[in-house]
Amino acid sequence: MGTDVSTREFSREDRRRFREQVGRCTEAVARMLSDGLFTDQGNPPEPLLGMEVELNLVDRAMNPAMSNATVLEAIADPDYQTELGQFNIEINVAPQPFTGGDTVSLEDALRDSLNRAEAKAAETDNHLVMIGMLPTLRQEHFAHQWISANPRYDLLNQQIFAARGEDIELDITGVPLTLGGDAEKLKTSIDSILPEAACTSLQLHLRVAPEDFAHHWNAAQAISGVQVALAGNSPFLAGSALWHESRIPVFEQATDTRPQELINQGVRPRVWFGERWITTIFDLFEENTRYFPSLLPVVSDDDPLAQLDAGETPELTELRMHNGTVYRWNRPVYDVIDGHAHLRVENRVLPAGPTVLDIMANAAFYYGVLRALVDSDRPIWSQMSFDAASENLHSAARDGMDSQLYWPTMGWVRPDELVLRRLLPLADEGLQSFGVGADARDRYLSVIEGRALARQTGSVWQRESLVAREKAGDSRDVALAGMLREYIDRMHDGAAVHTWDA
Repeated sequence: MGTDVSTREFSREDRRRFREQVGRCTEAVARMLSDGLFTDQGNPPEPLLGMEVELNLVDRAMNPAMSNATVLEAIADPDYQTELGQFNIEINVAPQPFTGGDTVSLEDALRDSLNRAEAKAAETDNHLVMIGMLPTLRQEHFAHQWISANPRYDLLNQQIFAARGEDIELDITGVPLTLGGDAEKLKTSIDSILPEAACTSLQLHLRVAPEDFAHHWNAAQAISGVQVALAGNSPFLAGSALWHESRIPVFEQATDTRPQELINQGVRPRVWFGERWITTIFDLFEENTRYFPSLLPVVSDDDPLAQLDAGETPELTELRMHNGTVYRWNRPVYDVIDGHAHLRVENRVLPAGPTVLDIMANAAFYYGVLRALVDSDRPIWSQMSFDAASENLHSAARDGMDSQLYWPTMGWVRPDELVLRRLLPLADEGLQSFGVGADARDRYLSVIEGRALARQTGSVWQRESLVAREKAGDSRDVALAGMLREYIDRMHDGAAVHTWDA
């Protein structure tokens, strides 16, 4: 959700002071790295699986339910929080070990929590949906009035539009629903950032030692494309069939502070894959400081360098606020717990859903491949260009299982072939290195294997289901609502999406 911010206006002096403070925070990070002041420095932490799952709310008719305040009051669980749109909430799963049988226990705990939340939401005539993009969202649902009540969101909306100076343009040409069919196109102007709220994701956290951060971030970047190809679950928005993982272009466009002239000049976007492999986490914080003006310039009275001089651990409030408004697909995270600073990689490319089992399989695949690549004698990022990794992400988002991805020693290859021939063994190896038991490895990686063999993701199922309903005579709106209703039933049944029939 991000740090809460009270309603206010920002002055030019606020922005000047904030820039200065972010610079001092960045300098503090450099000192902490140099002086070994992170709690995990030289002592890699216990592997913990942490995740955030963003959820949509719908009413009985499968329309978006603008009811997150009501639903959260009914759920009454601090693990559930508000999100940008009134049709969103989020569950934060506390970091837990994923060794031995603990991984399956986490799956059971997540399922139980979601079932309890759904029961409470149903008492208010609302329902939870784990999906990358709610297919019944229409343009009228992006009106400013549907932004959640938290002042942070309205301020963020104001600041993005102030920086941009004009309405946000969504311009996406989709992938034809049928072979030889016409591509659908979404081209519209929006006067709020609420299309960002349409992009509901699974965010995976991994705490790492500072000296290992760059290897983990580089590896996460390298596999982002295949993650998205394997897990696409966001094919529809505003009645249009778009990409297999439409979250990627929608999020990039919905938070773009650049008018066309700045895009033409090559100014970097705030939703950013990056532009190079890194050697330290400092590279990322320095880029954030150098390239991106503040959006929420809230300044504290802290002096992080003076705090270091006094032997204290700085909160780096301004750096964390600024970092939260630069939307990297793999985000660096600085955090302080009980006075001890640590670093995390936050993987943000995956959509939510379709089922808890699919989510856990996606997480296991990510953590396993990541660990194997980090431990490899020859880093994968030394064998492929950064541009290839970026191209993989966007190709996978557009074409899903039909995309062509670049992988060293294999060249251009389909995602299913890449997974079956190369990455599944790596995932198993990496999970073993983490200490994940054989039963858990088999449970989750068999889902990934089945998905690759069937070549069916959530997106593929949604698209095929819609085509079948329209062939049977349903209008687009009726077909989308009917498909979503069936999706929710199957989500609750819990079987992995590759086993669903259209």
